[in-house]
Amino acid sequence: MFGQRTQLWWDIPLTETYSILKEIYNIPADDFKKRMAFLTGVLELDSFMSSPVRTLSLGQRMRADIAASMLHNPKVLFLDEPTIGLDIVVKDNIRKAIQEINRTENTTIILTTHDLNDIELLCKRIVLIDKGQIVFDGDMSHIKEIFGQVREISFVLTDPSDIDKLHLKPSRDQEVLQEGNQFTVRFNTGIISVPKMLSNILAAVSVSDIVIKDIDIEEILRRVYRKQVEI
Repeated sequence: MFGQRTQLWWDIPLTETYSILKEIYNIPADDFKKRMAFLTGVLELDSFMSSPVRTLSLGQRMRADIAASMLHNPKVLFLDEPTIGLDIVVKDNIRKAIQEINRTENTTIILTTHDLNDIELLCKRIVLIDKGQIVFDGDMSHIKEIFGQVREISFVLTDPSDIDKLHLKPSRDQEVLQEGNQFTVRFNTGIISVPKMLSNILAAVSVSDIVIKDIDIEEILRRVYRKQVEI
């Protein structure tokens, strides 16, 4: 279990903390040596292994705590917000370490997080809970398959009043958003293709910039919570 309460001893070096955990978990010496070599490499602990825990940065403590949770080679590891409050580089390092632990050790990892990048980059299966009720339980590919037909076209109008010329009306299969001179049309490509929508926009109005992209994971999850689709 890895959460917001540390397993590390505040005033002693990591090496001594891990030695204490070795005895608590009753880990054989050879297994402990191999585990420490693996975890030190994956989590990049070398540079601060001899430092007291109180001197470590938040990111270093997170990595050290994950190592402490993995010392006894658990079959299941629970991670509670493992990247919360970390900068982009440290988040990326921890995500890579989690992926490597899962791949190399075949450890089942249950992750709770509000960071949507954690979900998209790490999770094969997701469980969405709303007010204590499970609203979705399945794999990420299933959600993406359902929303695979949804695309967004964002464009900046030379004249914002031209938007009326497009005759774009919100519906179950089409959403129109505006922010200043920028408009975003989110639509179902099963109803109208991307080339057709793009052609309609460019034929009706003058634009200074245009971008086409897939729907992002945040919008997918928002729609699931709102029960806008049946899964």
